[in-house]
Amino acid sequence: MHRKPPAQNNDASHRAYTEMLDSFDEELEMEIDDNRMNQLYGDMPVHPDLDSSTLDRRFYFKELFRLQGELVKLQDWVVHKKLKVVVIFEGRDAAGKGGVIKRITQRLNPRVCRVAALPAPSERERTQWYFQRYVSHLPAGGEIVLFDRSWYNRAGVEKVMGFCTEDEYEEFFRTVPEFEKMLIRSGIILIKYWFSITDEEQNLRFQMRIHDPLKQWKLSPMDMESRRRWEDYTKAKETMLERTHIAEAPWWVIEAVDKKKARLNCIHHLLEQIHYEEVPREPVEMPARVHNPDYLRAPVPPEMYVPARY
Repeated sequence: MHRKPPAQNNDASHRAYTEMLDSFDEELEMEIDDNRMNQLYGDMPVHPDLDSSTLDRRFYFKELFRLQGELVKLQDWVVHKKLKVVVIFEGRDAAGKGGVIKRITQRLNPRVCRVAALPAPSERERTQWYFQRYVSHLPAGGEIVLFDRSWYNRAGVEKVMGFCTEDEYEEFFRTVPEFEKMLIRSGIILIKYWFSITDEEQNLRFQMRIHDPLKQWKLSPMDMESRRRWEDYTKAKETMLERTHIAEAPWWVIEAVDKKKARLNCIHHLLEQIHYEEVPREPVEMPARVHNPDYLRAPVPPEMYVPARY
C-alpha cells in the first residue's frame, strides 16, 4: 500500500515527502542489486513532481553502485600501496555527513576503512594536548579513516558553546595548519569536506527527526541548542574556513540540501583525489569439499533454535 503524495502547493510537505522516500531508500540500498532494481522500480510509483527537483531515483541507485564499485578498487589500491588516507567530514547537525559516510563504507572492508566518531572528551583528555586523542585514530599503511567530526570541533561547537577559552581557540588556529602539514609530510593523504545546508533545510530535517521515532535518538540537547544559535555557528564556520583553508589541505564544500546529489558528488570527488589503479586479482576457485565417511553431524536441540516468527 502506497501513501498518496502530498499536494505540492506546500514546499515543506514536498521536502518532507522526499525525506520520507530517502529513509526508504536507505533500507533499499542495503538489499538491492542491479538485477532486481529495474523490476522493483517498475512496480513502485514515483512522485510525479520529484524528478524536476531531485535526481531520478533509478539513476541515483545505478550511479551509487558504480561509484561504490570504484571505492572497492580504491580500497584495494590503498592496501596494495600501503597508503594512509584521512577524510574529514564536517558540517552542521543534520547536514548529511553520516549518510555519506554510510554509503562510502557500505561495500568496503571495515578492517581497511573505519570511522572515527569521538565522543566528548573525558576529564583526562581535557588536560592533554588538544590533538592527542585524535592522533591515536590516524591510519597505518593500507588504511582509510573517516572522521565523522574531527579536531575542528574546537573551531565549531567548542567555540559557540563556550567549551574552550579564547586563548585555546586562538592556539588551535595557530597550531592546526602546522599539525596538518606535519600529517601530510608523514605520508598521510588528508581530505577535508564541509557539508553545507540552508537554515530552512536544517529546520525541516530537525522537524522530521522530532516526529520520527526511529530518528529521535539523533537529536540531543546540544543539537537543539545549535539550532537556536544558527548565526553563531555561521560566523564560526566562516572563520574556520578562512583560517584553515591551506594549500596543503584545502577545504571542499559540498552543497548538501539534496542528499542524493551530495552523496554522489562527494564520493565522485573523493575518488578523484587519489590516483588509483585496479589491482589484479587471482581468479577465485572453489576448493573441493572434503567428505569424511566417519563424520556424523550432531543434532541441535530444538530449544536452541530462534523461534521462526517470520
